[in-house]
Amino acid sequence: MAHVTIDKQAQLFKALMHPVRIQILEILRGGEACVCHIEAMLGLRQAYVSQQLAVLRRFGLIKDRRDGSNIYYRVIRREVFDMLDTARAIVGDEEKPATRRATGCSCPRCVPHIARIE
Repeated sequence: MAHVTIDKQAQLFKALMHPVRIQILEILRGGEACVCHIEAMLGLRQAYVSQQLAVLRRFGLIKDRRDGSNIYYRVIRREVFDMLDTARAIVGDEEKPATRRATGCSCPRCVPHIARIE
């Protein structure tokens, strides 16, 4: 196996080596989510969440898009979920983590649209 490949694999594991980054990926397993939604789900500050998102983006696991004032993230390397599932099985927990409900998030995903009266 080429040394370059081994280095890339090590970098991938480094990117996954943080519990918050794994939690972010688990949130994104359910589909695209905005930063405010991820913050609310984790109960963490925006700056900290953004740092962790930057690591995942830098390694090419996620991608972002802007829609108005919201920035949405999605996983672009779905194979990462197989890795997370395998790691969960290795440590003896076959169940996928339960998704918490986001509290305090004002994104369109969390706040129902209000019908306009015309």
